[in-house]
Parts: sequence; C-alpha cells; structure tokens
Amino acid sequence: MAYYLTADGGTESLRARIYDLTGRCLGQKAVAYDTQFGPGARAEQDPEDWWRALADATRGAVADAGIDAAEIEAMCFATTCCTVVALDADGRALRPALLWMDVRAHAEAEAVLATGDPALKINGAGRGPVSAEWMIPKALWLKRNEPAIFAAAHTICEYQDFLTLRLTGERVASLDNAGLRWHYSSRDGGWARGILKALDLEELEAKWPARVLAPGAVVGTLTAEAAEALGLRRSVKLVQGGADALIGMIGLGVAQPGQLALITGSSHLQFGVTEAPLHAPGVWGSYPDIVYPGRWIVEGGQTSTGSIVNWLRRFSGGTLDLATLNAKAAALEPGSDGLLVLDHFQGNRTPYTDPLSRGAIVGLTLAHEPHQVFRAIIEGIGFGTRAILDAFRAGGYGSTEITVGGGATASQLWMQIHADTAGLPVRIPASADAPSTGSAVLAAHGAGRFASIDEGIAAMVRPGTSIEPRPRESALYEEIYQRYLALYPALKGVLNGPVPTPVATPVREPAA
Repeated sequence: MAYYLTADGGTESLRARIYDLTGRCLGQKAVAYDTQFGPGARAEQDPEDWWRALADATRGAVADAGIDAAEIEAMCFATTCCTVVALDADGRALRPALLWMDVRAHAEAEAVLATGDPALKINGAGRGPVSAEWMIPKALWLKRNEPAIFAAAHTICEYQDFLTLRLTGERVASLDNAGLRWHYSSRDGGWARGILKALDLEELEAKWPARVLAPGAVVGTLTAEAAEALGLRRSVKLVQGGADALIGMIGLGVAQPGQLALITGSSHLQFGVTEAPLHAPGVWGSYPDIVYPGRWIVEGGQTSTGSIVNWLRRFSGGTLDLATLNAKAAALEPGSDGLLVLDHFQGNRTPYTDPLSRGAIVGLTLAHEPHQVFRAIIEGIGFGTRAILDAFRAGGYGSTEITVGGGATASQLWMQIHADTAGLPVRIPASADAPSTGSAVLAAHGAGRFASIDEGIAAMVRPGTSIEPRPRESALYEEIYQRYLALYPALKGVLNGPVPTPVATPVREPAA
C-alpha cells in the first residue's frame, strides 16, 4: 500500500492527515500553537512551534491511521500565506514571524503602490491598493523598523518555506505563494525587481529562496534529522504545496474556468479559475500558473471571519457553546433582530483593501442576546462574501455556484446563510478538509501516481451535498445587504477620512 502524509498549517493549529489513493483520510491529529496579538493589528507566531506541531501531529496521525510509516511514499503541506519569517544562516528564526493577518506594514504597502511598477497589475489593475499582508511590504517594514534583523537575515521567506527548509535543507519557495503574494510572475520574468529597486530593497532578492517550484513538483527527500523527528523514512518525497486556500481549490475540485471556490476558516478566501488573464479594481490577480499550469486565478478575501466567532467566545469568557448558539440563531429571521455587523475586525482585504478599516456591531439594544450577535456576525460575513462576488462580476468574472470547504461547512446555518446572501447554490464535497485533500492530490501526483493534477482530482475528490438559496430569505437579505454596503463608507469617514472607491473596469490580456 502507498499512503500520503499531508499537513494543514493554519492560524491556530497544524493538522496532519494520512490519505490513500482514493482520497480517504485514514487518520489525523491536530496540534495547537499560540498567536501573540499587539496594538496596530499586529499578530506574531514562533516558527519553532510550527516545527514541533508538525512532528507531533505526524506521529499522531500515523498512529491514528494504524499504518506502517514505512508505507508513506510522499508528503505535501499547505500553510497560511503571507506569514513572513526572517532566518539566520542555520535556518533559525531571528524574531517571531509576522502572521498573515498582521497589517502593521500599511505605510510600506502604500510605498509599494507608489512605485507604479507594471507588476502591480495584480493589485486592482494597478490602481491598488496593495495589501499590508503581503511579502514586500512586510520585508520593507523589517528593513525600516528592525534594520539589524533585516541585515542579519540570511533568508526571508514564509511559513511554507520554513518547513521545507527544515525538512529537506533546501531553500525553496512555492510558486503558489510567490505568485500570489510576492509580486512574482512566471510569465513576466519572475521577481518584481522594479519594485525592489524603487524601494531601495534590492538586497531582498538574495535573501529570498533561490528556487521557485510549482505545486506538485518534487522538492527532495527528508534529511536524517527530519526523518527522525517525524518518524518517517528518509526516502519520503516532499512535494511542493502552497497557500492553504489555493491548495484547497484542488481539494474542492475547483479547476475549470468559471468555477468558484470559497475557503472558510479564520478568514474567507474566494478564488475563481480563468483561461485568460483578467485584472480589475476591487479584485486581486489574475495570477498565472500558481495552481494549474496554463490557467489563471482571480481572488477575493475577507481577513476576519471564523476569527470573529472566536473573538465573541473569548469576549464572553469562553462560556458560549457553539452548538447552542447555532441552534438558537437558526430560529431567527434574517436581520438578527435589527443587528448588522461589518466584518472588518482585522481590516478589509477586498474589495477595499483597507488595513485601517475596523469591525462594527450596529443596532445593539439591551435586549439583544449572544445568539443574535452570533447570527449577525455570520450574516455580516455572508454580506462580505457577496460584496466580493459583486466585484468579481463587475470585473468580468461570474459563476453560477460556490464550492465551499473549511470549518464553516460543519454548520448548516453558515452554509444556508451564504447561499441566501449570495443567491447562489452552495456545493460541499464529501471531504470539506480542502487544503489537506488538495495536498494529498499533489503528493500522489508528485509521487508519479497521476499524470496531472486534474487526473488526481478525478480520482481523489468526491462530490458531497448541495444547499440551494431560499427565494424568500434571499429577497429579505437583498435589502439588508444594501444597508451593509453603507456601513464601510460611513465608518471610514468617521475613523480614517475619504473612502477609496473601486472603479469596475476590467483589463484583459490575451492568453499567452
């Protein structure tokens, strides 16, 4: 038998899983780690926690599966993207990692946009904004604010690349991450050297990993130390993965033009597949080749979604039970008894790309209870997704359904509200653990079991359930959605001044 080890390195934990060639998950284990939050929307993690979590979770998953670890022939993992680490020559972190949701580098993001470089076409067709989450703004922040750390850094990379280095000794970046968040383009000469030169940041290129590999390519095999730590053979192949949400597209079977993926978790990400480049305001991308060769990806995203629910639980002292909240919230009518939530608790990723925007709960009275706030949060997240889909349509990309993966799929309420607010059917594959399933497809492909990623999807991704939008509820949400859209400009005017208004004019390029 041949088995495949995957890891999903998320915001709050790392989960290892074991798969067979049919796409069945045979065993799993999750190991949690901490995030340190600070003022100015800062969020940091210790990279050594990721390594300990990978080792512990791998051994636990193998034990849970009841297999012989010698039968694992390849491994692949997906991680959070834009989680930036600075390493010394031995691969040890010089400081805590800047987590993806850390948006301290907003001034640096503005400086990146001000370069006017052609590589900025992926940022709203060059109109911007550039997100403070991305690699170059964070690296520039390090140079400006922690110059000794920046100078000492032998490698500046991501969570994904840190684990790759620790497992194989190879300094390798994923084309998926680099094409998505580093302004790297496989079609336009690779690194965005024009941006680096304009920012006096040219030395960063030498600090980035020397090789860039596409998902599904074999990086190498395990070092003796890594094999010992994970309890695996040294001959296990490490296959290149990438950003959790993008690898999740594979696990959802979203591979053809016109399909749309929604990856849920601490944040939401929306991805579509196109057969030709498309750049539009309010939309990120399109990114060539970062998941499937010869195809482009368009992107939207919400920075805070499931993490807002976690905030509500923390705010209540941990006394709220999710099952009870779901049951009571499901009995409410759309509108949550007059409550409206703006889901920008950690800034807005798209369509505004405003790191300084903040969340809001509007319409509170002394009569409101936690389950009403809970439902209003879910509705606000649904509206945030709808706003992104509207930006997609205005830019020239539309879909007739949404394929969903991730933690929110465990809640019928979440899925129904998404269907009702978007006015589209929601499809949920048999395995909602999309990043892990996608990693298993890539591992098997890299091991030579499938000739292409598409072939692996056909063999390992199975259909599941479908949820249709309800006409009455969708009509009610249409009116509430218009009030949701009014919240951001109203609060922007109060908190931070003028509102950026995306102009929906798509810019297309001929396919290469």
